[in-house]
Amino acid sequence: MKKVFLLALIMFSVFNVDAQTKNKIKFTAKIANRNSDTLVIRGANNFTQVIPVDKKGIFAATFEAPKGFYQFSDGTEVSGLYLKPDSEINLTMDAKQFDETIVYKGKGVEENNFLAQYSLSNEKFQNEAFSKEEAEFRALLDAKTKLDNETLEKGKLDPEFQMALKNSFAQFNQYAVQTYESTAKANKLKGTASPDFDYENYKGGKTKLSDLRGKYVYIDLWATWCGPCRAEIPFLQKIEEKYHGKNIEFVSISIDKAKDNEKWKKFVADKNLGGIQLFADKDWESEFVTSYGVTGIPRFILIDPKGNIVNPDADRPSSPDLEKQLDALLN
Repeated sequence: MKKVFLLALIMFSVFNVDAQTKNKIKFTAKIANRNSDTLVIRGANNFTQVIPVDKKGIFAATFEAPKGFYQFSDGTEVSGLYLKPDSEINLTMDAKQFDETIVYKGKGVEENNFLAQYSLSNEKFQNEAFSKEEAEFRALLDAKTKLDNETLEKGKLDPEFQMALKNSFAQFNQYAVQTYESTAKANKLKGTASPDFDYENYKGGKTKLSDLRGKYVYIDLWATWCGPCRAEIPFLQKIEEKYHGKNIEFVSISIDKAKDNEKWKKFVADKNLGGIQLFADKDWESEFVTSYGVTGIPRFILIDPKGNIVNPDADRPSSPDLEKQLDALLN
């Protein structure tokens, strides 16, 4: 879930408030421990602004963009951005603590600082609330919603921005409840036999989960269109390399739609993806996917050598906790 809430629930539904009028934007960023030499700002209607780092270590660009919601990425992480007329945005951050260190200064940055804090609020809520009993979870959700609305009302923020955020709060609540319920359902699966699958293998033929009995199986449910999924790929490749030769198989299952099968094959080839690459038979409606109550991706699942579920919602490859668990199981 994490900050994907913000990106999915706000940006792609109300990306541009005014798609007709383009406004001049000045954007600079100084990023410590940067992950890339390029920042990319993306918006609706295929808007893309690529900003390379200069010799002084500064990302700087002046460009035209319609007023509205955007996202910027350093190739590894993603965050929200709101651009309005004549903005002069100066961003500072440390990529090792991406969300926690984002600070905007300059002209027209109030909305962006709100987005940064809102993203942190969402992440904190996820870390604290989803392990609670239902009554406490709902109390925490109500308290968060009240605080979010109060903070939004107090700020001197663009009216259209406020309207969009109020709508996102309602969507956040709905999705949070759905996610909590699906997580609770998934937790009941621990220790039970995993559903099987029989999916197309990139290398030819089909592969069943039962074919992998005798080994641990770490499954990645993903899709070529999923930004957070793609962001996990470099970490997954390092995990695969570290545990090569150990009693574990790494299986990536694409839930792309059938019409995008060739796109999936090209992506696997272009990115030189390792492990066992499979293509689910009915995308989101595939029986294996629905059996786990999957409502968002990437989703990771860990299964033991007997085919029983160790964790139906396992840690991501980018989490240090995954290596700790695998070390305990495999060493």
